[in-house]
Amino acid sequence: MRRSIRLVAMLGLLAGCTKNQYEAPPPSEVTVALPVERDVTTYGEFTGRTVAVESVDVRARVQGVLQQMSFRPGTEVKPGELLFVIEPTLYEARAQQAEAELAGAEAKARAAEEQLAITADIFQRKAGSRADLVQKTQTRDEARASVARARADLTAAKLDLSYTHVYAPIAGRIDRNYVDVGNLVGAGQATSLATIVREKPIFVYFSVSESDLLQHPELLDPGAPAHGDPIRVYLGLGDETGFPREGTLDYTSNRVDPSTGTIELRAVFSNADGRVVPGLFVRVRVPFDHGPALLVPDDAVQADQNGRYLLVVGANDVVEQRSVEVGPAEGEMRAISSGLTKDDRVVVRGLQRARPGAAVKPILQETAATAQPGAPAAVPSPTAMPAAR
Repeated sequence: MRRSIRLVAMLGLLAGCTKNQYEAPPPSEVTVALPVERDVTTYGEFTGRTVAVESVDVRARVQGVLQQMSFRPGTEVKPGELLFVIEPTLYEARAQQAEAELAGAEAKARAAEEQLAITADIFQRKAGSRADLVQKTQTRDEARASVARARADLTAAKLDLSYTHVYAPIAGRIDRNYVDVGNLVGAGQATSLATIVREKPIFVYFSVSESDLLQHPELLDPGAPAHGDPIRVYLGLGDETGFPREGTLDYTSNRVDPSTGTIELRAVFSNADGRVVPGLFVRVRVPFDHGPALLVPDDAVQADQNGRYLLVVGANDVVEQRSVEVGPAEGEMRAISSGLTKDDRVVVRGLQRARPGAAVKPILQETAATAQPGAPAAVPSPTAMPAAR
């Protein structure tokens, strides 16, 4: 009896044991979005350097002891403002001497004129010789030449005297003084005293490649753009986001540098706040082309050793890795130049769960950028997207 009970129990246990069946996990959910169709502008970005619109090296044009400095270094000066005084005493004396020599030469010239008139009258009455007339005429001409020479000497003396007072030739910001008061300047050469730069507006020089130049011939003649408007150029400083400053292209060099294969361009910016000083390295952006393009969230664009790519949900909801060429950024969006169509479902969230070749469950996200005109700007809740057939 016991033996039969054990047998029945063992048969019951064997009947309750069934073989485990493996069930595949459900496809991972990923958020996808369709590319946005929008007109975008293609830009070229370059590194430029800032240069003052005007720069003047103020120099001592006469020799003497620097007697006075009439400005504060680093401040704005106006045209005609007194900057330096070089000891003028010697040059005042020379000017007075030149005035005296001119007066003496004029007196001699008047005497020579009168003597010539007397000799000519005597000669007309046939009471004098022709030789005397010729001699008096020569004396008169020499006296006139002496007057002209004395007048030129006086002009030069007054000019040297004027150089003892050094005035600002342009408006701008003046540098520090290179020579202190009490030093001898102008001895053997025109001593540099200070530098003035005008930085409102300011120039920015940058170079573009010959391929960019060939693709955009309008850069060759910025003064006569095809549509009558100047070519806009945008500038960003090292601590600024993007390119907040706007200027215009106003100069292109007349030749390509054969050693670098680039050509030099120049843009001018108003620099109203005065933050852009000469000598800075800056970022420059030039708009090239404008037209329709496909945009995707910039975070969706990935890169590997083969270049940029997107993860796209294709047929049967299988993830594909799609190589693409990217264009400019538009805020948080990135233009795709090639490798994508408007109907492609691009993985924008859950990238870590989307493996090329694996099936996923795509959920469509409609953003304000893809919504129809008049639709609310808020992002609606994701909705399940039907599988591709």
